[in-house]
This record gives sequence, structure tokens and C-alpha cells, in this order.
Amino acid sequence: MLSTVLSCATIGIDAYIVEVEVDIALGLPTFSTVGLPDAAVKESKDRVKAAISNTGFEFPVRRITVNLAPADIKKVGPIFDLPIAIGIIAAQGLIDERVLKDYIILGELSLDGSIRSIKGSLSMAVAARSAGKKGIILPKENCEEAAVVQGVNVYPVSSFPDAVEFLNGRLEIPSKKIDLEKTFENHSRYKIDFTDVKGQEHAKRALEVAASGGHNIIMIGSPGSGKTMLAKRLPTILPDMTFEEAIETTKIHSVTGLLEKNKAMIATRPFRSPHHTISDAGLIGGGAMPMPGEVSLSHNGVLFLDELPEFRRNVLEVMRQPLEDGKVTISRALASLTFPARFMLAAAMNPCPCGFKYDTKKECTCTSGQIQKYLAKISGPLLDRIDIHIDVPSLKYKELSSDSAGESSSVIRKRVNSARKVQHERFKGDGIFCNAHMSPKQIKKHCAIDEAGQRLLETAINKFALSARAYDRILKVSRTIADLEGVPDIRSEHISEAIQYRSLDRGIG
Repeated sequence: MLSTVLSCATIGIDAYIVEVEVDIALGLPTFSTVGLPDAAVKESKDRVKAAISNTGFEFPVRRITVNLAPADIKKVGPIFDLPIAIGIIAAQGLIDERVLKDYIILGELSLDGSIRSIKGSLSMAVAARSAGKKGIILPKENCEEAAVVQGVNVYPVSSFPDAVEFLNGRLEIPSKKIDLEKTFENHSRYKIDFTDVKGQEHAKRALEVAASGGHNIIMIGSPGSGKTMLAKRLPTILPDMTFEEAIETTKIHSVTGLLEKNKAMIATRPFRSPHHTISDAGLIGGGAMPMPGEVSLSHNGVLFLDELPEFRRNVLEVMRQPLEDGKVTISRALASLTFPARFMLAAAMNPCPCGFKYDTKKECTCTSGQIQKYLAKISGPLLDRIDIHIDVPSLKYKELSSDSAGESSSVIRKRVNSARKVQHERFKGDGIFCNAHMSPKQIKKHCAIDEAGQRLLETAINKFALSARAYDRILKVSRTIADLEGVPDIRSEHISEAIQYRSLDRGIG
């Protein structure tokens, strides 16, 4: 007796079809699973046996062989519990196998036959649609997420008997439908706003410039000056998320199991803030079967590294590829996978180990040697990829006690959207989307400056001993400031403002 049930598995952030073949034959009672299963898949035999027996079905006392095809790809997780159980029932003739060809079946079984949520259901719904299947049967908790994919019916089930009855046509389960526009709008609201920030007008302006041009930014200031508060609100002023970006971001969070239950999609810019003790695999991604790390979880959003010098040097160095390419490739014995990682880097640090080097209220206790050693922890190649350095001073009592509210995130975001629209037109067909990603050739083409601007830039380079990398960064940021103002040419005041955003190069940080 043989049956075949269609299921899915993820590799990277995409899914592929898995054929679950179940053979029940005469012989000593055994249950074996082949097709490169991991420990969780092998353990499914105990969950499946208990679920079938505890829901009133008869578990066959025979030799059962389960094959997961294709057999050359590692299968991980408990996602195959439900299709294996359905396959055993179908092999006994209790389900018409012709019906099974129309559906992708997914789900983890409890011992009592109830069905638990899974990871990666959005990617699997996309795979089901691509395969031209009639529908996808999956846990109730994952139906909102899968229903985002148009063109495939999503059937939520809460127990093993419900799945069997549905396949036999004795139970009607309506296909889950959602209003995509309304869902996208509901999930695109931020819970925090720039109106919460007191003072720090210079820092807020710098963040607006950074968001407008996609520039990486580092904030230098004493403890409690508001660096983290500002960074957390950076995603709220980034350009509005497109539906395509929301789908790609949701895929990444879904396969890692970080998507909230019953949440259809992520429609706000991600904000990730890993602790400085994180490993390089945790930041970049890894594992026997590679999984996304923090750089991919912050795709289309912001990766915030607080206390930047406290991160291990080897951890920071692995960010160089994703910062440059917008993607990260992880190679392991089982697979080599590429994950998207186009994010904005925001970092924060103290000006010295104690943090009070430029504080007007507290005295710094650090020696010049300690300060040099502290600043040297940030490598030159990483600093090369950070366009804006700003100082975030401590707030005075008058600013803290002020009742006046600053601009809201939505007002700032409108200006950012306008600047990004200009850049989108400028770089149409070039494969880039913002000023931060300009090549030297593009800088030369789009960042021409007049004679007054050249004199100002020459003076700044000579006075502050700015490097060649700082020269390019100043031109890029100047281009963004001009875009924010809505003017085609870079003027001397734009260059002047851009020069202010090079604190570390000027030795002020």
C-alpha cells in the first residue's frame, strides 16, 4: 500500500515542493524515515503514531517507510508531521489519493491530534501557487500569513481529524481571504514617533539626511544623551515600504520563526539591535543548514549597533560584504545560500571609555592612551562604509522640561519620500536606489560642484586632514542635502553641512 502526499520545505527564504511517500508493507512493525531527515523529522514517528491513535484512527502494525523526496536535500523541523499522518491514512485506503494531488499539506502534530504552527508558511504558499495547486492546508495560526499570497486557496485546520474530513469532502472549510490593502495599511503604523524626542535638532536633521540618501550613520555622545532613542525612531522616517518589500521582509522573519502569530505581514521597516556579545554567525547568519542572521533580519530596515567599539572585531568585519553588496552568501557542507541584506547601518558609541570626554557636567577620567585604544577598536574598512558621523550632546534641563513637540515622523518622512523619488529617477536603470550606493563614476557624474564649493572643500580637507574616502562621502551627503532641498545643483551651503557630519575624521568624536 503506497500513497503520496505533497508538502513543502524551505531552503534559504524560498520554499520547494517535497513529496512525502508512505509505504505500508507486511513485516515486523517498524517506522523508518529516509530522505536526509534531521532529528526533528525522525522524531515525527512518535508524534504521528500518538496523534493517529488518540484521534480514533487505527495505526497500522506493519512495516512503514516514509520517503521525503528530493532525497538529496536536508529536511529539518516538524513540518512533515501532518503530511506523514495523512499519508498513512491514505495508504490504508481511508482517503482518495487523487484528492491529495491538489493540495500542499503542512503542520506539526501534537500528541492529541491538534495542529501547531509552523515556520515559513508565506514562502510555502508562494511555492504552492507556482506549482499550480488548488490549495494549501496548514495550521490555523499561519493562515493570515499564507493568505497574503493571491492565487492560491488557503485552508486552515486545527486538528488532524479536521484535515482528514476535509480531504474526504465531509467537512467544509472556507478558504481564508484577507483584504490586502487594509491589512497592509493596518500593519504599516509605527508605535513610536520623533515627537517623543526632546531637543537634539542637529541629530534629527542628520538622521533625516541619512534616511533620505540611505547613508549609514554613527552617533557619538555621552551615556543618556538620547542616541538609542533617536536610532529606534530612524525606521519611522525611512521611505514608505512597498508591498514587494513587505513580502520579502516577511519571508525572512517567517522562515526564522520571528513573525508574530496571526500577523499577516511586516509592513514597517525592521529595526534590529543585537547585543555586543553576538557572534559572527548570529550577525551574518549560519548553522549546518544556513539560516538568516541579524543583517538579513534588518533587510529593508535598520541594523543598530549600540556601543560599537564593544563588538568583537571579527564580528564587525563580516558586515563588510552585506554593506557593500546588499546580500550575504553563507557556504556550508550541506548548502551554499544567499540571503538579502540591504539595510541601513546605524551605530552609537561613547567618545571615550567612560563616556564623558565632552560632557559639560561630568569630568572625563580617561587617559589619552585609553581613548586612542577605544577609538581604534573600530576598523578603517568599516568606518569607510559610514557616511555620517555626528555628535549627540547631553541635553540641558530647559530642553528636557520643554513642552513643545518637534516635527512628527510622518512630516519628516514626506520630505524623505520626495528626496528618494528624485534619486529613483536619477538612477533608473543603474541598479541602485539611493545616493549612498553611488560608484566613483556616478559621483563624478551627479556630484559636480561649482568653484566656491571646490574652494570650501579644499579648505576643509587641508584644515582637518580629511582622507580621500571622506571626500567621496562629503560629495554623496551633499548630493542628498541638495535633493532634500529640491535643487538640481550642489551649492556651497550643502557642502558646508556635509562637512559637519564628519566628526570622527575631524578628531572631534
